[in-house]
Amino acid sequence: MNPRTPLKAEAFVLRTLDYGDSDRIVTFLTDEFGKVRGIAKGARKSRKRFANALEPFSRVRILFSRRSRDSLALIEASDPVDHHEALRGDLEKTLLASCVVDLADHFSVEGKRNDALYGLVRDFLRLLDREPALTEDHLRFYEIRLLKASGFEPVLDRCTACRCEAGSGAWRFDPRQGGIRCGACGTGDPDAVAVTAGTLKTLLLGKDVELERIGRISFTRQAAEESRVLTACFIRHLLGREIKSLQVLRAVRRLEG
Repeated sequence: MNPRTPLKAEAFVLRTLDYGDSDRIVTFLTDEFGKVRGIAKGARKSRKRFANALEPFSRVRILFSRRSRDSLALIEASDPVDHHEALRGDLEKTLLASCVVDLADHFSVEGKRNDALYGLVRDFLRLLDREPALTEDHLRFYEIRLLKASGFEPVLDRCTACRCEAGSGAWRFDPRQGGIRCGACGTGDPDAVAVTAGTLKTLLLGKDVELERIGRISFTRQAAEESRVLTACFIRHLLGREIKSLQVLRAVRRLEG
């Protein structure tokens, strides 16, 4: 039997699942080892080892061991670095933070380090913590950056067929091609969505601007809706399903009227 290798990492808690009477299975996004799934024995009863350190979107330092790269890890200890208390006291920010880690969970690979993705999660949660003007619309910029960090950056600045630069006129986003098509080229994909040049400009601005400044970018009602539909369409195409946290966010929006 292979001995367990002891390891340390900084990580974000992506999700948890109660297991048995006292244990908890936890999925982490770590700085050095990518996504790690492990079992925290007695986590639901032990206040000494796991107090406030296994909550979703918490930033923690974990001590764990595993026999192989693909095996379920044994979480020995988890110490909080940033509990993001300000996010937990605000429903809007809690929902947005849940979307951030849920998306990271779906687009991270177990055992594969991704510095860009880890840094994006860290920086966006920090921004949510202190930026009062950040809204669901700005989550689109996180999604675009996450897609890039995961190797799925959509083409939004030129037609994927003829390569003409995006400008005025009618455009459609083709999820199968991973980018936009101009009116002349068109697309046969029934899932393609209409998008205006103004929406494309907003998304491109938010993709490239310093993260600290994205809260200053305003959306028209049309740009907000088109951006939401575009990213949701592409993410659904890539994953083959909807993201649950995004569905919850939209449901709360509808209730709020």
